[in-house]
Amino acid sequence: QVQLVESGGGLVQVGESLRLSCVVSGLTFNAYTMAWFRQAPGKEREFVTAIRTSGHEYYDDSVKGRFTISRDKTKNTLYLQMNNLKPEDTAVYSCAEGRPILSAIRTTSIYTNWGQGTQVTVSA
Repeated sequence: QVQLVESGGGLVQVGESLRLSCVVSGLTFNAYTMAWFRQAPGKEREFVTAIRTSGHEYYDDSVKGRFTISRDKTKNTLYLQMNNLKPEDTAVYSCAEGRPILSAIRTTSIYTNWGQGTQVTVSA
């Protein structure tokens, strides 16, 4: 059974940092693209960042230069380091795994398994 479990969310002030974790079990961690998505209240889920098996990283323009995705193969854990947080970053953040082609890397329906999400709230 595949499980993705996020942690690390919380309430922070503008400009502060958070690191999210996603522990993965039940699949070969290195064989899949891993991604972070987020969903703000009243909005659709949106792509944040992804890392492919090759190690290549992809970011939405809204987080480029502030967020960093990484994976620790020894711990089967995906991370999202978020720096210089802004109020518009407030959302539920979820990790996901799948095998999207590059052109579909931002497409939620391509991803197979998802975590339950962790809330990030940035206070102005």
